[in-house]
Amino acid sequence: MKKYSWIIFVFFLTIGTVLAQQPEGRYDREKLDAARVAFITTRLNLTPSQAEKFWPVYNVFEESRDKNLREMIALGKSKDTDLSESEAKSRISKKFDIQRKLVEDEEKFVENLSGILTYNQILQLNGLSREFARHIYQRRKEEQKK
Repeated sequence: MKKYSWIIFVFFLTIGTVLAQQPEGRYDREKLDAARVAFITTRLNLTPSQAEKFWPVYNVFEESRDKNLREMIALGKSKDTDLSESEAKSRISKKFDIQRKLVEDEEKFVENLSGILTYNQILQLNGLSREFARHIYQRRKEEQKK
């Protein structure tokens, strides 16, 4: 029980540190990452041995996912209204390829995690990134009101 109390304490300490004394609209990336780690570790109730195995797998997956999403966004952001039909078709095809890769990567990720976490923890993980972002946003809004 002391382990979990310690993790919760570190989580709130990290969140407070991340948000304290930051210039408006700017965050220290390292502190934000530390807060994210503490948030997800706490919410998933990871044991120290689970966390040690989980974070390298998660970080590799997130890097790959972010790269693919940026690539897909870049395909759709084109301001070229004079694309040829073949170029437009090619971009749409690339978008579908990236989407397939995202699904395949997530399937591999879940398969890799199944030896580390329970399936209930894996399901919980789905929304935690968004929940963390909302949490940071709400904290930022509260600070701006003060």
